Amino acid sequence: MTHARPLRIFVLIDALGWTYVEDSRFLADLLTYRTPLKTFLGYSSGAVPSILTGVPPAQHGHWNLFYRDPARSPFRWLRALRFLPDAALNHRVTRKLLKELGRRVLGLGPLFECAVSPRLLPELDWIEKRNIYAPGGIPGSQSIFDFLVDQRTPHRVYSYHQWTDAEILRQAGKDIESSDATFFFLYLCEMDALLHSHCQDRSAWQGRLEWYANGLRHLLSAARRVDPDATLTVFSDHGMAPVRHHYDLATHVGRLGLKMPDDYLAVYDSTMARFWFFSDRSRAEIVEHLRTVPCGHILSDDELRELGVLFPDRRYGEVVFLLNPGWLFSNSDFDGNGWRPAGMHGYHPDDSYSDGICLSTHKPMVEPRTIADAYHCMRGAVPAGAALKGQHAP
Repeated sequence: MTHARPLRIFVLIDALGWTYVEDSRFLADLLTYRTPLKTFLGYSSGAVPSILTGVPPAQHGHWNLFYRDPARSPFRWLRALRFLPDAALNHRVTRKLLKELGRRVLGLGPLFECAVSPRLLPELDWIEKRNIYAPGGIPGSQSIFDFLVDQRTPHRVYSYHQWTDAEILRQAGKDIESSDATFFFLYLCEMDALLHSHCQDRSAWQGRLEWYANGLRHLLSAARRVDPDATLTVFSDHGMAPVRHHYDLATHVGRLGLKMPDDYLAVYDSTMARFWFFSDRSRAEIVEHLRTVPCGHILSDDELRELGVLFPDRRYGEVVFLLNPGWLFSNSDFDGNGWRPAGMHGYHPDDSYSDGICLSTHKPMVEPRTIADAYHCMRGAVPAGAALKGQHAP
């Protein structure tokens, strides 16, 4: 007598927030369990590791992509070239060369971008050096992939490191029927770019939702031909808020007459600015200026702690300034080349547009409230003793 191979499918759709599915029929007939998930402050670089480990950024160590570590910066040798004028040091060709050097020689991984001035790189390091969708990808924390290997659970993992979203859905469908895997994890990333550009165009994102729904419906059908009780759960890491206003904080701070990196260091992410200070004057003048900015506020240590992003060593910033929802820095390190997105994430988690999702064919044993609970949902899908003895996951 043969037994069905139990199949558990988990899909992470980047940026598909609760506001985009709450009133839609996105797989409503199949994914009957539906709830918003509170995200963590920041971007996918911090949110996705929380989904994969079940703990907040302050615990697993990943938050924003750049953090300060001058002693171990892979670009500390660039200090010798700071005498060069910006026309040479901050040229687009120089940045491209540094990007390729970081990716191919310095071990910063295939996602590294020279998103800040090369003049500042000797102060900074890049957090996502490893593939976080592989065992050992988040050093110091046990990810779901580490757990699957420890349990010797046959599994398959798909992400943008190898495939497009269409290729992922197609390959997963094939593997469901031909492999011995019982646990499938799919990271579909392309919704993020679409919502950045078209979140205010309902027909555009609804059309993409229908495409995902069709692909996932076929995937679950294939799984239930193998296991009639196969389950499908869809998560997201955060939502996407419409951008209504812009503010050029970098220019205003630059007019204070202070110099980077002599007096201070600043990294301007899309919705937050992070500062380190090297003199009492720079701290006093910049903090005083930030308190006058009407479209955001300085996050207190109590707020950072409550949001799960307080790092005692201040590697991600001595002072963190966060914009109000719907505002965007018009001059930031990650929104260069005149990019003006219609939508952005990285606002306060209390904003309704920040919520992620959990949609599932079944009610989880432990009801999820935050995106970190996705880890416990996935781990709970691997019952004790279910591992195949002597068989190792790929």
